[in-house]
Amino acid sequence: MPRSEELTITNQSGRLDKVLSDMMPDESRSQLKQAIDENRVLVNQKVEKPKYQVQPGDHIEVTIPDPVALDLEPENIPLDIVYEDDDVIVVNKPAGMVVHPSPGHPDHTLVNALLYHSPLSTINGTYRPGIVHRIDKDTSGLLMVAKNDNAHRSLAKQLKDKTNLREYIALVHGVIKQDTGVIDAPIGRSPRDRKRQAIVADGRHAVTHFKVIERYLNYTLISCWLETGRTHQIRVHMKSIGHPLAGDPLYGPRKTIAGSGQFLHAKKLGFRHPVTGKQLVFEAPLPSDFQRVINRLREQTPGLQ
Repeated sequence: MPRSEELTITNQSGRLDKVLSDMMPDESRSQLKQAIDENRVLVNQKVEKPKYQVQPGDHIEVTIPDPVALDLEPENIPLDIVYEDDDVIVVNKPAGMVVHPSPGHPDHTLVNALLYHSPLSTINGTYRPGIVHRIDKDTSGLLMVAKNDNAHRSLAKQLKDKTNLREYIALVHGVIKQDTGVIDAPIGRSPRDRKRQAIVADGRHAVTHFKVIERYLNYTLISCWLETGRTHQIRVHMKSIGHPLAGDPLYGPRKTIAGSGQFLHAKKLGFRHPVTGKQLVFEAPLPSDFQRVINRLREQTPGLQ
């Protein structure tokens, strides 16, 4: 049976989709957007668009349908599982693997492999069961996956509240002079190329912290911490300060280091266990091809051998 929620706006302000996301933290942003698009959200008994600016006293009715039955094909694809219990899986995704099916990638994804291995949460519907957060196809590293809906809600809330830990290792073009930095710039779809993200005035709030690990002749190895998780966030932010990721086919220069894509690795992941409350932290070593490139750059840089 579909369930309904009734909300009344008091001191909240802003767009309808954002306010709903803030007031209903157990539901994913994509679910709420879909509900608005499908006219399952009524404001004062009227259908409104996602950009509608809520007003004090607005009465909002939201109908959430039952989860869609999964029809994806489980596939026996090897997984590098770093941790697993009855509620969560932490997996080390290889570069080149898509996280979940989409029109251009209907199968052979991480989700297909996970479904063969274990039941997954249903909150994200048909194509993203269990997936709480994503990393790009050519980014390697750690992902947390929910095996049931209660775990999914807890992990998603931690992402929203920015209480979890996500640290990345990236190789970027150029030599960064400062040892640390913070990039605070809104990200949205590029108005010139729909395949790309860009720094745009009306984009979503995005903050990336970075720290230099090593400097080479023409490159810098950095670690990055995310406050937010926007699409292509590190790639867009580093390009915006003149240091695009090495190997990046979308945001990098044509002359770059050859590889399977951008040199970006989700090295460290930390979160509070959704049932026990225990703080868990995991690390994954750099992929061998990433490490080989670093070793070569060290050999070419005086003083680092």
